[in-house]
Amino acid sequence: MQIAIVLYPGFTALDFIGPYDVLRNLPGAEVRFVWHEPGPIAADSGVLLVGATHSFDETPAPDIVLVPGGLSTFEHARDEKVLAWLRRTHESSRWTTSVCSGSVLLAAAGLLRGRRATSHWMALPMLRPFGVHPVGDRRIVADGRIVTAAGVSAGIDLGLWLSGRIAGDAAAQAVQLVIEYDPQPPYDAGHVSKASVATRAAATALLTRQTAAQRQLTAPVTLLWRAAVERVRSGGARRARPVSTGSR
Repeated sequence: MQIAIVLYPGFTALDFIGPYDVLRNLPGAEVRFVWHEPGPIAADSGVLLVGATHSFDETPAPDIVLVPGGLSTFEHARDEKVLAWLRRTHESSRWTTSVCSGSVLLAAAGLLRGRRATSHWMALPMLRPFGVHPVGDRRIVADGRIVTAAGVSAGIDLGLWLSGRIAGDAAAQAVQLVIEYDPQPPYDAGHVSKASVATRAAATALLTRQTAAQRQLTAPVTLLWRAAVERVRSGGARRARPVSTGSR
């Protein structure tokens, strides 16, 4: 089973490391870190480097596609080669998935139109202009063969969810124990519905500073402008297909 994880400059490390550490335990798993060409890719911290092992051209038909999020997601959501690869691989993939703002890339590729999907709480509004039905109260949203996970740490949940569907509940539970995934955080502010107004403001300010440091403040505006132009050129909003119920 070939698993292709998209790495792009500015990815968030936990977005892909979490599900990677789960999915690599699947029977017969062959994990590829893919980008335009093999080589080192810097995370959004600027100090962590991860090597892309294969190019898009070398990975035309993976069984599982996973797109992590990051501060530069909105910039790469305008990369036509990335979007074309996502469209092409989704035609034959068993699962096409994302973590955090990685769902914006799937949306920009047109794969989420008329579907339910989730993302990081700050990126959720970016989905709607692409004809997506944002879901902000679920860690995992499955709609057909596309599965999206909420922000960052939800990637671990996504990995276990996929493992259960592919290898069975017993195998997934064994991996959960191997990585000792038993969350008992010292705070209970991990979702916007639980966080205080002050905590939400502080988190928003922190993300804004990080985005500014990466010179990515204009990228979301450019992406939304492009989405609006495409909707006008295509004759306005298309009729959405019936929404499936999805599952965790």
